[in-house]
Amino acid sequence: MKATDPGEFIANLNAGVFANQLGKALSAVAGAVVDHGKKGQVKVTFDISQIGESHQVKIAHKLEFTEPTKRGSRREDTALETPMFVTEDGLQLFANNPTGQLFKKEDAPVTPRT
Repeated sequence: MKATDPGEFIANLNAGVFANQLGKALSAVAGAVVDHGKKGQVKVTFDISQIGESHQVKIAHKLEFTEPTKRGSRREDTALETPMFVTEDGLQLFANNPTGQLFKKEDAPVTPRT
């Protein structure tokens, strides 16, 4: 299996919303750090679990950030899940051949005519 492209992976989480949230959090925290001279923090967490017995996984993604303020800090977090396929090209939002894994030849319910 090839390595998953991290940029494409993050762009696919929650249909691109997660990437926007991450970008805004990074900018807000960096701006507040410069304005107030205090440390800020951005955390991204991924929990991965298999969906049934399929070649799909559930990516639980959480974004937490702490933005320093003049007299303290402001904290926010968001957590959602995105299903993805495990393919030969790494983790992908859509399967390369979505119907290729549905039936095996030996499981076919119809016997051929002779």
